This record gives sequence, C-alpha cells and structure tokens, in this order.
Amino acid sequence: MAESVKGNDLIDEKTARSWESEQRKLKEELVDHDTETWQSDGPPFSDLHYIGGVDISFVKTSTSLACVSLIVCSFPDLEVVYEDCQTIHMTQPYISGFLAFREVPFFMERLDRLRDTKPELLPQIIFVDGNGILHPRGFGTACHLGVLSGIPTVGIAKKLTQIDNIQKDEEHAHKVSVLRGGESFDLIGESGKTWGKALRSCEKTINPIYVSVGHRISVETAIILVQVCCQYRIPEPVRQADMRSREYLRQTFPEHYPASSSGGKKAAQKHRKKDPDGALGKTEGQKRMEESCDGEDDEELRKENNDIEPVKLQGDGDRRSTESGSPSS
Repeated sequence: MAESVKGNDLIDEKTARSWESEQRKLKEELVDHDTETWQSDGPPFSDLHYIGGVDISFVKTSTSLACVSLIVCSFPDLEVVYEDCQTIHMTQPYISGFLAFREVPFFMERLDRLRDTKPELLPQIIFVDGNGILHPRGFGTACHLGVLSGIPTVGIAKKLTQIDNIQKDEEHAHKVSVLRGGESFDLIGESGKTWGKALRSCEKTINPIYVSVGHRISVETAIILVQVCCQYRIPEPVRQADMRSREYLRQTFPEHYPASSSGGKKAAQKHRKKDPDGALGKTEGQKRMEESCDGEDDEELRKENNDIEPVKLQGDGDRRSTESGSPSS
C-alpha cells in the first residue's frame, strides 16, 4: 500500500510539472482588458445579448462521476435560452492549483457542441464557477477556458484564494461587514497588484463573492456586469448552471439521492433545534452571518425546487440539451 501511495505521488508530481509548463504557455495569450465592442459601450451593455455559465456537480457518493452543464442566459432579462447537461467521468487527478486541467476539457466539449448545433446562441461572455487571475500562478480555470475558447470569461469564486499576502483576516472581515448590496472592494496584494474584487452581490446576502478577470475583459467591466446579473448571491448564469446540473444528477441517479433536495438542509436545521446551545461562544456578528446564510440557502432551495420545470431526459438519459425549453438537435 505504501509503495502504491508513493507511486501515485510521483505520478501526480510529474503531471503537475507538465501542467505547470502548459499553464505558463497558455498564460502568454491571456488578455486582461476589454476587447469587445459591447464592453466599450458600458452599462447597459446594449450590444450584449447572451451570457454563458458553466459548472460541474458531482454525484454525492463519487469523486469522479459528475455532470457538466453549460447554460446560456439572455441579457438583460437573464432567462435561460439554452441548457446542456452531460454525464461525465473525471479521469484526471485533482491537483491543487490545476483544477482547469480536470474541468476545462468538458466545458470545451459543451461549447463545441453549441457551436455546431446552435451557433446563434454562442455566449459573448462566460461566467465560470472558479477563479480567473486570482490564482497562485495568475491563471485559474476562467483564464484557461477563455484562452482556449477565445470567449471573454470572468471567474466567480465563493471562497477567497489567499495569495500575495491577501488574507481572510480581521481587516478583510471588516471591509466585508461595511459593504452594502452592489458594493465591492479591490483585492490588492502585497506586490501592489489588483487580483480581483470582493463583491457583496445583493442585499439578500452578506457573504461576498470574489470576482476576477478570466480573459478579454477588464476587472472594472467584469464587476459591473457580474453585479447586474446577481438576483441572489451568485450571478444567474452560474447559479442556473449549478442548480440544473444538480437536478440532472438527481434525476439521472435517483439511487444516490433518496431524500429530497433540501433534506440535508432540513436535517441541519433539525439538529440545531435539538442543540440550541451550539452557538455558544460565537460573537453576535457570527450568529447574524450564519442566520443570514441559512435564510439565503433556504431561499436558494425554494428557487431550486419551484423555478425549474420538470426535465424530461432524452435518449438514454445521459444528456439533456434544450433551447428555450424545447429539445435541440
């Protein structure tokens, strides 16, 4: 067993070196400023019509069986006009800092399929559930996808990547606490570089998201566009990609989802009722934040359960692709 573990470590180290080399080459093609005519117009971005969102969700009991989803939303009304969900099997290892090599090939397959079947719906920009330049080597999943696809991208992360002495410390917490809905602050590293922005996307949540340039967009344009697309904490294209991929998994693999979609949340709430003292020792600010998160999560679950029409799986149930609610070719 020890020899096997050591062998896997050597394989991962070799893979990481190879991926780092490829990452450096791709980074040379990265563009971190506005390049599109619709960007130069600024709000209300009248020439922007379609925004994509991509996400991967895993079957609860697996680290390799998953669903990749590509969603296209119309802009500015943010209605889903195209949906493509596909069962995938992850074969590449997870290595910290190289998530793109595990996920981006599947995103590219979905984009290529869209180009072939509904090119008129190809998004003019893609929101990625992950980081852009806010990354240890300045080239996260959003950058990787943007450079390979040639489409502008923005990284949307729920957790702060702590690089260049950017810390999730008391100072950071204070800056977050004074934000109002729609407000943001720069994430400036010790080097003086601005890596992205922390955005309180709406009044419904006090937890920020971390927005960074992916490719062919400036951070100033990115933050404005992301905020416009936020009805909840997460911008709608990514939120829809996440919800629909998880719904797809529940329908495709019902044996892995015996409870309702909100079962885990309800169990946690039931536990809290039985253990009301679990919050002892926490500050009032922490309690309010957790209560706010609970409310937001419940709201998300209600949207998830009520706003998505029942899905009819096509063929062998391995793929779902729709345009404006109708099966696509």
